[in-house]
Amino acid sequence: MAKKKPPAGTPAIVALTSARAEFTVHAYEHDPAHPSYGEEAAQAMGVSPDRVFKTLVADVDGVLTVAVVPVSGSLDLKALAAAVAGKRASMADPALAERTTGYVLGGISPLGQRKRLRTVVDESARAHATICVSAGRRGLEVELPPATLTTLTGATLAPIARP
Repeated sequence: MAKKKPPAGTPAIVALTSARAEFTVHAYEHDPAHPSYGEEAAQAMGVSPDRVFKTLVADVDGVLTVAVVPVSGSLDLKALAAAVAGKRASMADPALAERTTGYVLGGISPLGQRKRLRTVVDESARAHATICVSAGRRGLEVELPPATLTTLTGATLAPIARP
């Protein structure tokens, strides 16, 4: 009996494929000089920045926590801490975020991380049929329903973004 070939791609794409999730991959040429990875993705794909979500890693009371917020806004650290019943949140050390997730900054995906982290998605995701998140490398995004993202990451939805 022939062995089934594992799915190709980044760990995020492998996770989506293995879960038999419906998703679309969007690739674009990443410009290292662009000041914002998320805004660059929205512009390159011709998608509203409200539908493109960035993945940020924060430290909430000593526990790394993933926050997924629209690129059109910013993360409210107090709201993130409250969403996970924590007291204090700060942005995680970039090197620690990369080591823990297995991705590089600007390409951290909420999916397929080396170590599964507690995840919170901003509730504004519910307003869209699909949203885009990093597929695990700069210049690569996946578009999927918010419910798929929350199910596969075990995420909670909470108001963690501010305009």
